Amino acid sequence: MSHAHSRPLSAVDRFIVAMDRGLRTLLLPARAQRSSPAEAEPETALTDDERLLASRLMRVNHTGEVCAQALYQAQAVTARRSHVREALEQAAREEIDHLAWCADRLSELGSRPSLTNPLWYAGSFALGALSGAFGDRWNLGFLMETERQVEGHLLGHLERLPERDTRSRAVVEAMRVDEARHANTAEREGGGELPLPVRLAMRVGSKIMTGTVYWF
Repeated sequence: MSHAHSRPLSAVDRFIVAMDRGLRTLLLPARAQRSSPAEAEPETALTDDERLLASRLMRVNHTGEVCAQALYQAQAVTARRSHVREALEQAAREEIDHLAWCADRLSELGSRPSLTNPLWYAGSFALGALSGAFGDRWNLGFLMETERQVEGHLLGHLERLPERDTRSRAVVEAMRVDEARHANTAEREGGGELPLPVRLAMRVGSKIMTGTVYWF
């Protein structure tokens, strides 16, 4: 059957697709398209304290990727121009890899994702939709600032992760490289610099999330 006359997805259609993806993000294991960077590193013996620290940091990273899925899906729904939507959807696809890598590493460390993930997903989706409502320039600007803050957060985790935990470190470094590239793409596509109060509010929200998820 020919699909030559298939109509493009409407905003409502895209919202329904985003809701379906949200349920999959929260309820089903993520499937990576790329191999986990951890596969190239040996599993080393960690002390109980090192394993606990690594698991808590990777749980924070996992929730960060849950939030990223919500943000990008909401932003793609509200994007005006097709090339902006495609850039957001491509970033979301690459972030699925991160989600799967973090989940796998959490399992290896004998830990689990945060119990609060549905809360952070809902809040992030609302923020993504709000940023998109202001137009593509601010939509991309929000993406750019998010990725810059996430890159800084990952650099902090690289400083805190045990040196012997090369598997977790490999995952976090690969994620950091992707986040920097996403920020550069958003800037190249015309993302605007967010006002300082917005950037500060984003940092406060991030600190609340990371502080909560670290323990729960």
